Amino acid sequence: MKNHFHLHLLLLAFTFLFSACAQKKPYHYPNYEIIKPEKVCQPNRENIQTLLASYLGKPYVWAEEGPDAFDCSGLTYNIYGSMGIDIPRIAREQAKMGKTIPFAKLEYGDLIFFGSTNKRSKRISHVGMYLGDGWFAHASSKNRKVTISHFEKEPIYLKRMKICKRYLSEDERAKYMNCDVPLKKMKVTSTRYTTPWKTGMKLPKKAVPG
Repeated sequence: MKNHFHLHLLLLAFTFLFSACAQKKPYHYPNYEIIKPEKVCQPNRENIQTLLASYLGKPYVWAEEGPDAFDCSGLTYNIYGSMGIDIPRIAREQAKMGKTIPFAKLEYGDLIFFGSTNKRSKRISHVGMYLGDGWFAHASSKNRKVTISHFEKEPIYLKRMKICKRYLSEDERAKYMNCDVPLKKMKVTSTRYTTPWKTGMKLPKKAVPG
């Protein structure tokens, strides 16, 4: 009887331990945990367009990767991840992968990486997705939302542009996931364990912490 009681206590302890480990963390700003999106569609430009259209107007929140709020690299991470193409979470790591494309050869869905206007600087601080005819989509900290901009209307982006990358070939049959330099390994999680920013939550006063 005594052994049975001890076994029962042990089982209760294990149950509590595992339930505690699986307990979802409440949202706090900024949420640096990387929530990997589930694959919901095949990789092609039509699906990129569908995903992007559903995200336009969503608020900019630092360190968020959707589905209700994004920062710049969180938007591109979510769209490509939703098609089953795993790219790094942050912009400077995303810029290390894929096929380098000249600006004049950009296709819908290619990524454009930006930094400072200092031409000598290689530092990446922003990313957008090319849409064609000079238009690109991005989660803008200035506009505080996912929006569309044009290079002619905002020429500062041309001065800030550092590199352009392609992950999906023009015929959508190949994926350019080559990487010539080491990538920073980043731990990912899911909504089972952490809570992303959701519609109805208070927006932070600052787009970028600090």
